[in-house]
Amino acid sequence: MEKRPYVIAGIPAYNEEKTIAKVVLLTKKYVDKMIVVDDGSDDMTAEIAKALGAEVVRHEENMGKGAAIRTILRRAREEKPDVLVLLDADGQHNPNDIPKLINPIIKGEADIVIGSRFLAKSKIPAYRKFGLTILSSLIRKASKLGVTDPLSGFRALSRKAYEDLELTESGYGIEAEMLIKAAERNFKIMEVSTEIFYDTGAKTSKKSPLAQSAEIVGSILRKTIWKHPLVYLGLPGILSLIMGVSLIVYLIMVFNETRYFSIPISFMAMIFLLVGIIFAINAIIVVLINDLRKELLNR
Repeated sequence: MEKRPYVIAGIPAYNEEKTIAKVVLLTKKYVDKMIVVDDGSDDMTAEIAKALGAEVVRHEENMGKGAAIRTILRRAREEKPDVLVLLDADGQHNPNDIPKLINPIIKGEADIVIGSRFLAKSKIPAYRKFGLTILSSLIRKASKLGVTDPLSGFRALSRKAYEDLELTESGYGIEAEMLIKAAERNFKIMEVSTEIFYDTGAKTSKKSPLAQSAEIVGSILRKTIWKHPLVYLGLPGILSLIMGVSLIVYLIMVFNETRYFSIPISFMAMIFLLVGIIFAINAIIVVLINDLRKELLNR
């Protein structure tokens, strides 16, 4: 008799007492265990989840969605399920779609399965669709993946994926970080269509769309710079140094001809030189750290 796969659902939650009960009750039909990370809520989120059978891990203060997901990943490494499902506690994701996410992993067809709202006929508000389109394009370029919905928080991970991925983001940039690092490791990533609901009655975002976007863009920039430090730090640093040296040469030429010393030009030269030195030093540091990390991983 074939062994039944062990499936865990991880649910990050922050002040979701209005929706957590429905999410937990629907999710428990498809998984063997639920881990709700209460990220410093000041309402009844934790009590409701625990009463309905979920394991609750509590952060004493609000640390961000990324921190909650990292806690879920840590617990998953302890529990060692065959599949880990991640979904939000605000009721936007449809737990009835969980079988669609976990089946490709059980069959060995994927390491990460993303529930895409763009493959289904989800009614996405225009302002959200506009922002998602721009951010998704940035993530696709950074990860070189052709996924339609790289920002979806509804996803399933194989044991290989959740054990191997070491994530560092604490905010909303964690979904982007996960895909960028998964692409670097050549994980098999696929998408399935899933429903999403925006009229759940819950406050759909604990941060403004602008703040969320800033976190995501920041995460993409950090990962991109870390991966290509000579391009994004070294090259601008060299150009800045060249500009600084050029201004100093020009300043000396003007002084020799006119005996006029330009304070504004000297100030600009100092800024270019300082910025160039900072960028160049950081590029060297990142290259050395990357080389050291590769050496340690290859041992």
